[in-house]
Amino acid sequence: MKIVKVYGPGCKRCETTEAMVKDAAAKLGVVVSVEKVTDPRSIAVAGVMSTPGISVDGKLVHAGGLPDAARLEGWLST
Repeated sequence: MKIVKVYGPGCKRCETTEAMVKDAAAKLGVVVSVEKVTDPRSIAVAGVMSTPGISVDGKLVHAGGLPDAARLEGWLST
């Protein structure tokens, strides 16, 4: 199981990013646990300077704007 965290204040882009993660995981058949992190301090500690941010298994892989779908699938499949 992949542990995915979506960092952001809960804006529309953050919600869309969360949905993209879930859709990509379903498409790949990968089991994921998605956690939304909305606490500003936790976001900063994670190193996210621009939201939404995504970490997969503790590694920050994206920050700022919506992720590219192909890249997202790559992050989830490794």
